[in-house]
Amino acid sequence: MVWCVRAGRGGGVSVEAEAPARRRRHARLIATLAELVGECASAALGVYGPIAYAPPRAGGVPVNVGGISGLALSAAERLDRAVAQDAARWPAEVSREDAHARDTFHRRCAAAEADQVVIDAQFGGGSFSGEGTVPTPPQAAAMDLAEAGGEFLDALDPDPADALAFILGLTASGEYSARGVLDEATRTAVLRACLVLREAAREEDPSMAAERCLTASRHLALAVSAASIDLDDGAEL
Repeated sequence: MVWCVRAGRGGGVSVEAEAPARRRRHARLIATLAELVGECASAALGVYGPIAYAPPRAGGVPVNVGGISGLALSAAERLDRAVAQDAARWPAEVSREDAHARDTFHRRCAAAEADQVVIDAQFGGGSFSGEGTVPTPPQAAAMDLAEAGGEFLDALDPDPADALAFILGLTASGEYSARGVLDEATRTAVLRACLVLREAAREEDPSMAAERCLTASRHLALAVSAASIDLDDGAEL
């Protein structure tokens, strides 16, 4: 935590807490993610290890997939618990994050409402002839943030520089905050990892299960990156 000393009224001094580094704000989550990365490797080794040390032409090598099943059952709960612990450690920061999230959400809603006016004008008062329905402004605002988090993650793996340029471009409109997009990217990476672990546990082929388990570890590692990045986002970061 960094403390900022400011001059108050009447010559007094006020002390305000600045936002902590994100790797401190999300320390429990990052630690749990790191644990799970290691456990994914160990679980995969339970499959690959016996095969590697068996005689070259041995058939029916017994392997251990219990670690993969255990991770699929426990990972989501452990990560949720870590998120809750981090929130309990930084209550003032959580309040500030919530306030920023509400502000940017309302701005995205306003932008979605403006887009809806254009759509209504083009399609005669909302008689949209395409398939499906147009999302409400709040739905569109939530979907836009989720999409931004996913796009950031997809760019982060091959080229971090492009990912950072993408997020800085988003924040220029005032409809997104860097922390908001990074937090959404973290949640997306965690969700992807948990889904892949569930798929791994359902695999009948142990080798495929181990491969999916290692794929989950890559998503977990991306979540660590997204949870640790700090960007200069004006007053917020």
